[in-house]
Amino acid sequence: MTFYHYFRELDWDDIRLSVYSKTAQDVERALTKTKRNLDDFKALISPAAEPYLEQMAQLSYAATRKRFGNTMSLYIPLYLSNLCSNACTYCGFSMENRIKRRTLSMDEIEREMAAIKQMKFDNLLLVTGEHETKVGMNYFRQVLPLIKQQFSYLSMEVQPLKQDDYQELKQLGLDAVMVYQETYHPSTYAQHHLRGNKTDFRFRLETPDRLARAGIDKIGIGALIGLDDWRTECFYVAAHLDYLERTYWQTRYSISFPRLRPCEGTTKDNIVQPKSVMTDKQLVQLICAYRLLNPEVELSLSTRESSLFRDHVLPLGITTLSAASKTQPGGYANPDDVALEQFEISDERSAAAVEAMIRHKGFDPVWRDWHRAYSG
Repeated sequence: MTFYHYFRELDWDDIRLSVYSKTAQDVERALTKTKRNLDDFKALISPAAEPYLEQMAQLSYAATRKRFGNTMSLYIPLYLSNLCSNACTYCGFSMENRIKRRTLSMDEIEREMAAIKQMKFDNLLLVTGEHETKVGMNYFRQVLPLIKQQFSYLSMEVQPLKQDDYQELKQLGLDAVMVYQETYHPSTYAQHHLRGNKTDFRFRLETPDRLARAGIDKIGIGALIGLDDWRTECFYVAAHLDYLERTYWQTRYSISFPRLRPCEGTTKDNIVQPKSVMTDKQLVQLICAYRLLNPEVELSLSTRESSLFRDHVLPLGITTLSAASKTQPGGYANPDDVALEQFEISDERSAAAVEAMIRHKGFDPVWRDWHRAYSG
């Protein structure tokens, strides 16, 4: 049994109708609870909850401080390759985009690590396009031991792998994996994933099951907001999290909520238009709803969002921030080369500037994931 078997029992249209039919009374009932369920979450992400945003924000702030204190974890992505064998409508690395392709050599990775170390980061997210032959297990076997020598906590965002591959990578130093379903609506998924292994909806959906069974410390899930109705989409993320925590309780989890951003290969005429537009206010609502549903889950906000938005929403439920991100291979040692970017970032501040902002708001920046020290 995997999440896929539970997923098949869910009906998208029924869930969407249930979310949009929630009333003010449903929201108020959810807000008075100390422990909330998925039905309460529907109320908190519904249009009926929008007038209650201030109350949600206060409760979310209190719940986050109680569980995480005033700490704010920092990480940085290291893009190793933009090679990809998938055709996806929303991604700058899509195989159909005519961009310069690059995979970092070991020497180039050393230069990237030196640049990142100067910014104080110790929590690193390794990112590649999805290309199993040229950027697959053989490449990862070389890369992970090299990087693990200098960074204590390694996450990956790469193509979904088999369980035994994850077990091997764990032995090489892998701590966490981020794997986003993009959209939980199968037909919408098919519209945006046109060629390559990523067309396999079920294999991607079952990846967190394989990760947890492989003993990976932390699993990140989420949806690309904009591909379909965001409220229904985010309910599925919450249901996925609920299943994972009940089934694999020893694993830690994080949620991200990336909104569609312009990318290489898109122009004014062919850019993917969001099917569902989420406003900044609605993203705040979603962040608070996740926190009120689950006080333990880590909530991560990337540099896709503007500096102004990140500064304001930081205290309300976020526990993890990226900073100084470059979304192209070699971007830290050679920051002038932007032609290879996966997507445009919005918050372009330096790591030092983000650190100063965090301190100014009364929080303590954490550069290291301390969980490994606890586990020995």
